[in-house]
Amino acid sequence: MIETQIVESQLIEDLKRQPNRVAFNTLVQQYQERLYWHIRQMVKNHEDTDDVLQNVFIKVHRSIHSFKGDSKLYTWLYRIATNEAITFLNKRAKQYQISSEALQERLIDSLESDPYFEGDQIQIKLQRAIQTLPEKQQAVFRMKYFEDITYDEMSDIMDTSVGALKSSYHIATKKITTYLKTHSL
Repeated sequence: MIETQIVESQLIEDLKRQPNRVAFNTLVQQYQERLYWHIRQMVKNHEDTDDVLQNVFIKVHRSIHSFKGDSKLYTWLYRIATNEAITFLNKRAKQYQISSEALQERLIDSLESDPYFEGDQIQIKLQRAIQTLPEKQQAVFRMKYFEDITYDEMSDIMDTSVGALKSSYHIATKKITTYLKTHSL
């Protein structure tokens, strides 16, 4: 843990001092995969995920000087990734002139034909169950269930109390369980 903090603080210092290619490549290597899967849970499609991820790293490169260090670099990156994914989804819904819910339904429907999707019908059913949740519960559930993010880290990412996050996760799991029991494959 201390070694990670030293590496992270040195990386932040290097990026702020002179955002050079080596420091930025290190940042990308350390966080790209985790951010990819975080975004992918939201936007569903591989190509769209890559586009959003690229936008995240562009935004990070442009705004690293505004990083205050009040939170871990990781949680700051996740906050940016979450906001970029939401912005992307809102633009896509507006582009298609449909609601966010209809867009999510369309994205889930397209999972079966996505060559990068390795799930089965049960995974699609789980995605449909998650889609029925309010946006905040979706985010909390995804971060906890798929990414195993701690409540403390989630609290930093979402700027919400740990107690509220635990409650959201508990309610989300109950709703998902009910959905899975009442909807056939």
